[in-house]
Parts: sequence; structure tokens; C-alpha cells
Amino acid sequence: AKLKELLGGRGANLAEMSNIGVPVPPGFTISTETCAEFYENNERIPKQVEDEVLNNLKNLEELMGKKLGDEKDPLLVSVRSGAAVSMPGMMDTVLNLGLNDRSVLGLAHRTDNERFAYDCYRRFIHMFGNVVMGIDNELFEETIEHLKAERDVEMDTDLTVDDLKELVNRYKAVYRRQTGYMFPQNPDEQLHFAVNAVFGSWSSKRAKTYRKINRITGLLGTAVNVQAMV
Repeated sequence: AKLKELLGGRGANLAEMSNIGVPVPPGFTISTETCAEFYENNERIPKQVEDEVLNNLKNLEELMGKKLGDEKDPLLVSVRSGAAVSMPGMMDTVLNLGLNDRSVLGLAHRTDNERFAYDCYRRFIHMFGNVVMGIDNELFEETIEHLKAERDVEMDTDLTVDDLKELVNRYKAVYRRQTGYMFPQNPDEQLHFAVNAVFGSWSSKRAKTYRKINRITGLLGTAVNVQAMV
């Protein structure tokens, strides 16, 4: 807990809870030093760090007995920012990273709940598109409202499994129109984009203004916390 400047507040406290035996889901923290290196390296994560992230991801997979992107029993992770001082403007949390066209089948099988799996998948595409890629929330909201109007239902929960599968396809179409790329199916690529977005949020206008107003100086940047979903 004394390493907040290196691990960020969230990462330091998660490590402390783990050390004293609190059963928090396992994960790893990319340090604030890497954030500083990110900006020194023209906003690119050093190759050595990328290799370390993949190695730690493999360790997490072994620990959980699950594999990211697996079509039978997939590992899903959250990605969170975490500076030494909490501040506005930092990237919001991304949940259920690792979902794709294959792993959603594994989530449906593992939970015996196909509706839950596809609801998670469409939410992940929305969350990733908005939080990581900067796509306007309204575009996803308009898409689901149009589908509900077509199906003549009022609530999201009234949508069937087949409706949610259609919504996944429409959300991916929104993503492609707005970014020019297909929604990433490779979980490693998803993680790469998310980590870059966390570091990028350190220099967001809101975060920089907050630090200036509150005279917060001397911090290396934000850490990134990658943690297994419960």
C-alpha cells in the first residue's frame, strides 16, 4: 500500500489486499513508470513491456485455469486506470475484455445462459467502442432503440437471444463505420488497445486541468490494472 506512486492507488491497494489474504480476483498491474516511458516513446508502449504483459497474461491464464478467447471456458478481464491520486478525465473501466465471436460461445456454455453471454458481448462492444475508441455513446443507444422499435418492445430485457445476436452485429457495424476497422477479435489486440487508451487518458484535457488546478505535480502517470472477472 506504500507503493502508490509506482502502482497507483488501485493497484497498490489490490496488492495489499492480496498480501493479507483477501480473496480478490488475481491480476497484474502495469506500473506508472511505463506510463512515463509511453510518453517518452512517442506514445508507444516499449516492446519489452508488451512482452512482459503477454507473459503475465499467460501466468494469469494458468492461475485461473482459463484462456483468453477460449471457446469453451474463456478468461475475461477488466482493465482499469489507477493513478496515485484519483482524478477526473481518466479512462473509465472496461469489463469483460476477451469476448469475441468464439469466446461468447464459451461464456454461454460455461454459464448455461446464452442470453447472458450475448448481452455481455453487446455491452462489451459498446463499452470498448466508447471508452477505448472514443465512439459516441449515442450511436450505440440509437442502435438498440431502433431494434426495440422494430421488435415492438419497450425494455432491453424484452429482447430475445436472437435479437441480442442481431444487436451484436449492428454494434460491430457501428464500430466499423466509426473507426474504419472491424471490431478486434484477437483478445491480445483488445488488451493492447485498452492499455494504450489508459495511458492516453493521462494527458486528457480534464485530467491535465485537474492536476493544474490542484497543483498536483511530480507523478509519473497512471498505472493500468488488468484483473480477472469474477
